[in-house]
Amino acid sequence: MKDKIYKSCSEAVADIKDGATVMVGGFIGRGVPSNLLIALRDKGVRDITLIRNDTAGSRTNPNDTNILFEAGLVKKVITCFAVFGSPKEVSALEAKVLEGVTELELSPQGTLAERIRAGAGGIGGFYTPVGVGTAAAEGKEVRVIDGREMVLETALHADFALVKAHRADRMGNLVYRKTARNFNPIMAAAARVTIAEAEILEEIGDIDPDHVMTPAIFVDRIVVVPKRGAR
Repeated sequence: MKDKIYKSCSEAVADIKDGATVMVGGFIGRGVPSNLLIALRDKGVRDITLIRNDTAGSRTNPNDTNILFEAGLVKKVITCFAVFGSPKEVSALEAKVLEGVTELELSPQGTLAERIRAGAGGIGGFYTPVGVGTAAAEGKEVRVIDGREMVLETALHADFALVKAHRADRMGNLVYRKTARNFNPIMAAAARVTIAEAEILEEIGDIDPDHVMTPAIFVDRIVVVPKRGAR
């Protein structure tokens, strides 16, 4: 069996190169692979295309994707939420978009999730009524299906997915904790290489098969970072 355990986050992200497309799990500070993001920032990978549900960061977790924007490492973002809830605050992504450093592609949340799931399932795209007649449909094929206008949305893939798990075994089977599951499982299945940051490492057989949320076949690398532990 291939050893998937890496000693550090920096080793796990060592082959992510400039121009890579990277999916990052998490939602408003929950389920965020923060230590992997710090390692990616410290490596200085540039021109990243980032796929992420929300990108404004969280007060409860300052080490979110905002650290990549602040460092000027992201060329393009595909996301649902790019700004804070309050118009008085400017997110790091918003600032970079206004400076012309980062290109922004907004996608409705359900559509984004389905595009990632389509990428994981080998589906090229799908038609949805969501976004018809709005800016979300600009430049996309629209056709009438069953009497309703539908817009064609294409699948999303990534070179790498960075995900955060609560428990992992040495094979790479993952268990997430409560709402920290969010986008992590679908992103793990839609990337060429998936790197998991896990709080607890279990021996093979210690995770009940019925509790596995991401099967080992989708996980290539594991870094164990105990909660509140050092990177």
